[in-house]
Amino acid sequence: MTATIQILLLFLTVLVAAALIARRLNTAPSIVLVIAGVLLALTPGLPGIELAPEFVLLVILPPLIYSAGVSMSWREFRFNLRPIILLAFGSVVFTTCAVAAAGHFVLGLPWAVGFLLGAIVAPPDVVAPLAIARRLGIPRRLLLILEGEGLANDATALILYRFAVVAISTGMFSPMQAAGTFAAMVVGEIVWGIGVGWLSLHLRRLAGEPRVEIVLSLMTPYLAYWVPDHLGGSGVLATVATGLYVSWNGPLLIPSATRLQGIFFWDLIIYVIEGFVFLLTGLQARTLIDKAQTFSLRDLVVAIAVTTAIVIAARFIWVFPATYLPRWLWPALRQRDPSPPWQYPFVLAFTGVRGVVSLAAALAIPLTLANGAPFPNRDLVLFITFGVIILTLVGLGLTLPALIRWLGVTRYRHTEHRQERDAELAARRAAMDAGLRRLEELARERNLPDEVAALMRARDDARRQQFPRSVADGSEQVALGAKLRLELIAVEREYLYDLLRDGQITDESRRRIERELDLEEASIACKEGTQPPL
Repeated sequence: MTATIQILLLFLTVLVAAALIARRLNTAPSIVLVIAGVLLALTPGLPGIELAPEFVLLVILPPLIYSAGVSMSWREFRFNLRPIILLAFGSVVFTTCAVAAAGHFVLGLPWAVGFLLGAIVAPPDVVAPLAIARRLGIPRRLLLILEGEGLANDATALILYRFAVVAISTGMFSPMQAAGTFAAMVVGEIVWGIGVGWLSLHLRRLAGEPRVEIVLSLMTPYLAYWVPDHLGGSGVLATVATGLYVSWNGPLLIPSATRLQGIFFWDLIIYVIEGFVFLLTGLQARTLIDKAQTFSLRDLVVAIAVTTAIVIAARFIWVFPATYLPRWLWPALRQRDPSPPWQYPFVLAFTGVRGVVSLAAALAIPLTLANGAPFPNRDLVLFITFGVIILTLVGLGLTLPALIRWLGVTRYRHTEHRQERDAELAARRAAMDAGLRRLEELARERNLPDEVAALMRARDDARRQQFPRSVADGSEQVALGAKLRLELIAVEREYLYDLLRDGQITDESRRRIERELDLEEASIACKEGTQPPL
């Protein structure tokens, strides 16, 4: 027990240190964490830690997928559904077939084992690329497509993976039956996920207590994921559907108190989970090196290099036709959604980083076949998978910032951000206009006292003064006002502390006032764009 606590504290220390180093190097913390995990795994004296695939697939994956689904806008997901499906389904299937062919003709693997390897390494992990892309400011649509792909590609890969394992274990495979089963899984999981989302929101509404609602929100992804997984599905699509349903229907059903507390709770949970996932991925190096003793170093290097080259090339080969061919074939689509500059698909193709889902799937390969014989090439597939993860994560991840700057895609984001900000300011003013009109109606209907109506109008005027009419209109004055408000809040905090120290107010009173100041300060940060709304 003591050793477990010590290891946990070590992990937390490494997590913090990696975040500080990543900020210094201006790179994604996930890359630093994987490298740190490899170094720790090779450090003499430290106990070996083996990653349980069930722990990843059944415990870690559901909240990650659910949180991403809730953060995703259903409207924007639906608008980008075509490129998301082409990547999450088409690219995964294409990459699986490409790796299977290379594995059979170049590496000498049986076809079934080649398809298994392809299904394992086909789905990209978007956590590290998104962390880099957000910091560098690439266009919003690219971020949305990457997020959408990351939500759904694991489902395609895990279903193909299960088909491949069954085919190898039993020696039987029917393409028609597999296609029917795949379609049934997709439809069934989406229906189940929507049902779980509806149930979760209504139970949370009945609870009426923020802490209970947050606990229910934590249980939601597991209910969505575990049932389909137990019945032979992937559970991923169900969890995605649940997250999107909650994202679309939650704003009017989730109370503000729950939303404020839930944002910070989920932000911390996802931060810790993602950090541990990448650190544990690197820690598997010792176990894999021990298992690799039966293979020659040359064979392993060739197998990893060939597979990595295929998964990178397959994504490039797929992304460009998938971007431009539909627009060429359907003029209506081209008119509604014009072709993007070539830099857009190039960035999408370059983000083919593999992650922990691939490693967990490789670790979950059965040890034996149905007849009791050893599972063919299991250790080789596992080692190739780890090598592909390291090469793509470190290689592509470290070069992605330079590539984005070289392509100059951030200039598109500046124009896009200005348009979004202008639309946001217009929406804020329109919403305040609607509230003011309702105030005038209530003043007439209910004969409100003049003092109350005047107080509400003064509140409206004060809020209007905080926002310019456009980004270019009065932004300097608004920024100056925000800076002054922050200085005044700091003065109030110091004065409250003096009152508390002198015994003129209680701690409970100080916390209530301080919470109001915290909310106002957070509101200023969101308006200034320093803290993105979650």
